[in-house]
Amino acid sequence: MPRFRTLELSDPTYERDHLRLVTIKSPALKARGDITLFVPPNLGAAKNIPVAILLHGVFGSHWAWALKGGAHKTALALIESRTIRPMVLAMPSDGLWGDGSGYIKHAADYEAWIMSDVVDAAREVVPQTVGGKVFLSGLSMGGFGAMRLGARHANKVAAISAHSSSTHLDQLEKFIEEPLSAYGNLGDADKSVAHAILAAGKSLPPLRFDCGVDDILIEHNRALHQALLDKKIPHDYHEFSGGHTWDYWRDHLTDTLRFFEKHSEARP
Repeated sequence: MPRFRTLELSDPTYERDHLRLVTIKSPALKARGDITLFVPPNLGAAKNIPVAILLHGVFGSHWAWALKGGAHKTALALIESRTIRPMVLAMPSDGLWGDGSGYIKHAADYEAWIMSDVVDAAREVVPQTVGGKVFLSGLSMGGFGAMRLGARHANKVAAISAHSSSTHLDQLEKFIEEPLSAYGNLGDADKSVAHAILAAGKSLPPLRFDCGVDDILIEHNRALHQALLDKKIPHDYHEFSGGHTWDYWRDHLTDTLRFFEKHSEARP
C-alpha cells in the first residue's frame, strides 16, 4: 500500500532554483499538507543523502524559508563550495492552525506531521535520501519545534539547531491571536523545551541554538542555556547582533548547515 493516499508534485518544467513543491494527504493532519523541497542538482545514483527539516515561525508557511530566507540559495552555495555535503532541505508548513500550531498535538497531530509524514514524503520524492540522516532546525516557533521534537525523537534526529527560539509554548502569547487555552490542557511535557531536553538525557542529539541580543526572546534563550549548564547538558549556545528578523535568520542559517555537516557521515 502507498504511504500516502495522494501525493501531488510540481512539474519539473515549471520548477525553479531546484525547488520542488509537494502536497500530500497527511494521515497526521487528516488533511492536505504542503512541503517545499530543495533538491540539490546532480544527485544521480547517490545514496544516504541527509534531509534537513527547516521549521518556520508563526504566521508563516512552507514557502517562508525559501522565499523570505533564501535557504535554498544558501545551501546551494555551501554545497558548490564543498563546505557541506549535498543535503535536501524539507521546508513544511506547520499544519496551518491559527497563527501557529506549535508543532504539537492538539487540533491535529502536528508533531507526527513533521516527524513522520514530512520525513516519509521527502524520501518518497527524493529516493536518494532513503537511509540518510535527518536534521532538525527552525526559527522562533520553529526553533521551539526543532528543539522539542528533536529531543522527543532523539532516535530519529542526528542533530538539532535552532534560531531565536521560543523555549516554552506560553511565549507564543507574545505573537498569536488565539488564546493559549485553544492548544488544550497541556503539561510541561508538551510545552517546555527544557523538559523535553532533560527527558532525553544522554540520548539527546547534538544541539546548538542562538539568538540575537536585540531579540524579544533573548532572555528566554539565556535562561535555557543556563538551565542546561546547571544540568551539565552538552550544547552550543551563541549570541549575535540582531533581532527577531529575517536578516538575522538568513545570516545564521549558514551556522546551522555547517553544524549539520559536522554531524554527517564522512564524505565519500
